[in-house]
Amino acid sequence: MSKKISNVLLVNPWIYDFAAYDFWVKPLGLLSIASVLRKNGYALSLIDCLESTDVELADMKRVTKATPRRYGAGHFFKEHVEKPHILSGIPRYYSRYGISPELFEKKLQSIPQPEVMVITSMMDYWYPGVFLAISLCKKYYPQVPLVLGGIYATLCPDHARRYSGADCCIYGEGEAAVLKKVVELTQGSISFVPSMNDLDSLPFPALDLLSDHDSICLLTARGCPYRCTYCASSLLNNSFRHRASAKVIDEIVYWKDRYPVRNVAFYDDALLYRAGERFIPLVKEIITRDIGCNFHTPNGLHIQGITQEVSEFLFQAGFKTIRLGLETSDEARQMSMGEKVTNREFEQAVRYLREAGYESKDIGVYLLVGFPGQSVEEVRRSIQCVRDCGARPYLAEYSPIPGTGLWKEALRTSPFDLEDEPLFHNNSILPCRSDQLSWEDLYQLKQEVKMVVQ
Repeated sequence: MSKKISNVLLVNPWIYDFAAYDFWVKPLGLLSIASVLRKNGYALSLIDCLESTDVELADMKRVTKATPRRYGAGHFFKEHVEKPHILSGIPRYYSRYGISPELFEKKLQSIPQPEVMVITSMMDYWYPGVFLAISLCKKYYPQVPLVLGGIYATLCPDHARRYSGADCCIYGEGEAAVLKKVVELTQGSISFVPSMNDLDSLPFPALDLLSDHDSICLLTARGCPYRCTYCASSLLNNSFRHRASAKVIDEIVYWKDRYPVRNVAFYDDALLYRAGERFIPLVKEIITRDIGCNFHTPNGLHIQGITQEVSEFLFQAGFKTIRLGLETSDEARQMSMGEKVTNREFEQAVRYLREAGYESKDIGVYLLVGFPGQSVEEVRRSIQCVRDCGARPYLAEYSPIPGTGLWKEALRTSPFDLEDEPLFHNNSILPCRSDQLSWEDLYQLKQEVKMVVQ
């Protein structure tokens, strides 16, 4: 008698926001869970609400079309939608990014009957997309148990349990936990259990389930050894663990042999940590094998890891998108946020990159705007610091995250109810705005940066 095969539906939901941009966004955590479920004999269906290659999207009149840009990054399909009532005072368009709900429902009707549905979540303030996906899944499969995991479920567990409509919520890394829950719900059996302390024991994420293979994303490690007060990395991962460099190369080659992969994005939070043991052997192998891809670091590189040797290897290997995380040039704030970088280290890092062959326009530097108590003058000084060093500033608004070092200060200073409503964590509304740095100030700063870039 043959073993019964259970079907599992995986869903990557929409983004609901005032602005969103596709920096090689892929549901990597969900795809890793998918590979573990597949290894245990489950049949899989994936609905990725953020896909941009479906031909039916191009014919939809009310949808703003996705326009890919350099190296495969670009705009999502989007449709303007009504803002949540509590955000009605924000004078900006609010959009749903991704496929239409009608197309989602059509896909739901075309898949095999699932026995379990697994939905991931990204930013906590994007939960309207999660709720819509759950409600539509329940509309067509009301008796099928639905499991919710991901960032929103982990950072806002009470909110997710109370309001999402999911039957079960999983917190933190999902591979082992989701597998256990799916096996329980399907009365199946486990033949393979990954060791979450040994990332090399995990099968490659199931990128084959995606429709677009021009670009792939990957991780060489999980977690971060640093404890920046604004960052949630340590809340989403229990510890810092890294993979063998040879396994990372094997993964790149595996996908490149099967698909026309031209761009590879590293999602790491600490790609250059202990670079001599990890990154340099990896990048040497990329050069030796002549992989022939463009490489990108959208999450930002740790500035202290940028040495002359690392800079030269980055350039030789074809790393095209260089992003550095300076956040601020204010030395007192640098100290209070975790002491991960000094201005002198930043100046030296940019110098090494320029000497290796990168131009100013190639070196993007993230500056966070809207910290509790931050002034517009501090941001202007940080912009000038980046310009003086010969790099390009990118302003990124601060988002208060529950459980981080800055959370209590954000609660104290924000005019919004951050504790009870994740929508107010949205960086686009400048959650910790004040008389020292207003929304109008932010708009003016962005115009100044735009003029500098032009």
